[in-house]
Amino acid sequence: MRWPLLALCLAAAAHAGGPAEPARSNAFNDPFVQVTSAIAHCPVPEGPLYTEQQVREQQHERTQHGTSCYTSGRCRLPNSYQYDAEIIPRVQKYIQYDPRFADTSVWVLGQRRIVTLKGCVRSEEQGRLLEQSVGLVDDVMGVVNQLVVPGETQGPVPYRVAR
Repeated sequence: MRWPLLALCLAAAAHAGGPAEPARSNAFNDPFVQVTSAIAHCPVPEGPLYTEQQVREQQHERTQHGTSCYTSGRCRLPNSYQYDAEIIPRVQKYIQYDPRFADTSVWVLGQRRIVTLKGCVRSEEQGRLLEQSVGLVDDVMGVVNQLVVPGETQGPVPYRVAR
């Protein structure tokens, strides 16, 4: 008699916390790495995580964007997403090699030859300089700057924070 009661209690406890979030993963293997870590308490960005529904929704768009670069003659590889696994390690090395960025906490994400910078810098000028510098790395098509200056940035950070 105790097993059904235990099962009922466990089921009730599972529902008490609200609906469970769908599982998410980096299904597209988008490269995402932390390259510097000098600023304490910098909000840690969440990596590129997708639900199964988001993966289904993005598959066609990623295929189309990936191949259009090649067919238009702007890319040497048949899919622009194939560059990311090469670009991000070079971006990481470039940032770590440059002493101007040693006092930052930066993560980089690569998607379709576009590098997104997330994390914290000491000044807006340093953030702009980092953005411009990363844009010089071979095969980088664009840079998205989501860097913040701790204590000066008003409101929430411009990226999703890891849990």
